[in-house]
Parts: sequence; C-alpha cells; structure tokens
Amino acid sequence: MIHPFILITHPNYQSLPISSMNTLVRSGGAWLVSPSMAVAALRRMRVSGLATSSSSSVPNWKGGVSMVQGASRGIGLEFVRQLLENNKNGYVVATCRNPKEATSLSDLKNRFSERLFIRKLDVTDETTIEESAESVREKYGSLNLLINAAGILSIPGVLQPETTLNKVEKSSLMLAYEVNAVGPILVMKHMWPLLKAGGGSGTDREVAVVANLSARVGSIGDNRLGGWHSYRASKSALNQLTKNVSVELGRRKDPVACILLHPGTVDTDLSRPFQRNVPDGKLFTREYSVQKLLHIINNTKKQDSGKFFAWDGQEIPW
Repeated sequence: MIHPFILITHPNYQSLPISSMNTLVRSGGAWLVSPSMAVAALRRMRVSGLATSSSSSVPNWKGGVSMVQGASRGIGLEFVRQLLENNKNGYVVATCRNPKEATSLSDLKNRFSERLFIRKLDVTDETTIEESAESVREKYGSLNLLINAAGILSIPGVLQPETTLNKVEKSSLMLAYEVNAVGPILVMKHMWPLLKAGGGSGTDREVAVVANLSARVGSIGDNRLGGWHSYRASKSALNQLTKNVSVELGRRKDPVACILLHPGTVDTDLSRPFQRNVPDGKLFTREYSVQKLLHIINNTKKQDSGKFFAWDGQEIPW
C-alpha cells in the first residue's frame, strides 16, 4: 500500500516539535511527512507558538534581501555595489566561486559589514548551491530578489565563440550550457522557497523577482548573423528554462516574477576580446548598464513574469 505524504515548508521546519524525526524524509528545504504526523505537528506548533501566518513567521527585512550570483567582478559586482549604495536599508548576499580571491567584494564588505553577506557558490557544483540556500535561510529566512549574473563566453585555450560550423566542439557546447543555463536554473530551484517566503516584503514591489542575465544573441527570432553556437544556444536554453519556471510559479500563484535581462554590450572581461566591432555609443559602462537594469527590476510587476527585456526596457522577441 502506498501511503500519501504531506510537504511541510514552514520556515521553522527544523524546529517543528515532531516526535520520531528520523522517520521524516527531507526534500530540499522541507519535510515529507505522513498526514497523521502533520496533524500532530500542527497541534504542537499552535501550542508552542510556531504556527503563525506566513506574513508573521518570516522576518520582514526592511529594504529587502537581495542575492547576486556571480558577484566577484563585472556586472555582478556592480549590482552588489549599487544595491548597497542605493538602498540604505537593504541586505545583499553576494556569491562567487572563490570568495577569498574576490578582493573587490572584500572592499565592499569593509564598507557595508552589517548588510553584505558573502558566500561561496559554484554553479557547476550543486552542493555549493544547496549550502548557500541553507545559509541564507538560517541568516535571513527569505529572499526578495535573485540576480543570476554569472556567465561565460570565452576562456583562452578552452572556449572560443565559433565563427563557423566546423569549429563547433562538444566540450564547448556542454561547458557553455552548464554555466549559462544549468547553473542558473539550479540556483532558482534551491532559492525558490526563500523567494516564495519573501515575496515583495520590505520592498516597493508586489512580488519577489528573479532576474536572469541573458543576451540578445540568445533570441531565436532576432538571430540574423548566426555564429557563436555555444553561447547563443546556452542563452536560448536559459530563456526557455526561465519561461518554464515563470509559468509554473504563476500556476502556483507564488509571489515571484521571473524575468530575463539583456544588459547591452558592457565593458567587462567577458566582452573585452570582442569590442572591436561595437558601434560608437553602444559600449556601456557597468555603472550605466546596471543602473538601467535595476530600474527594470524595481518596476517589475507580476504580469511581467516570463518576459525578456533589453537594458532600455524594450521587450526582445524570443
């Protein structure tokens, strides 16, 4: 006989006064329990004061809690800086592969010691994503904004944008897909309970926002030049995955909007080898691009979920 289970996602699930905890099955940031155990747990929660409404059981952080994945340099680092400087009450979780080597993040930590939380997260290692989610849950209990900023276009001797079909290699395709598409969707997966708990609380938005940095070259409808197979395909995959999640969260009526952002061509390490043919006036500073993107994020409505925006607010065709 198959016994049904109930998923408990209460923010204090680890503190639930349930006996026989060894019989529970953990699933992400929740517990799968039998109906009888769930009823008993809820009764004890009422007695212990843990059974509160969702609005009171999660801390309402004034200014909100934002997370930037890929924050050690470039656009990600600039997001961290502007989020801290523009919102005097907001908290920022900055993640990167090697926090000890992220000197610019350390400088920001010295300036904003109480409001900046730095964690290790490697998008190619799901264990580090899970550990980051657990750290955020323990410290803040919720998130109001997730920015997936990490991405790769080229690595000397390893990955180069393909100008012709005969230069396409499986290793390049797989690496670009892993970092640019698989990584962000796994981060969304593990941060989703925190975003759902946070919603728009502490901010001027009605919903929490997931902003995934994509690229115009990932648009199939806008592709007229071809080339760059690995990068284009990985960003197209990111677009589809983000759209999928937006549909699911909308169906669940979760207070989370998922959007895609094209930052323009920005003067960063990623674009530097390919800036020669950028038209005058189209190479943006990090400060300008992030300012524009934050304006879009801060004005995101629930009905914007699943949309793909350029830096100037114009929608990009899929």
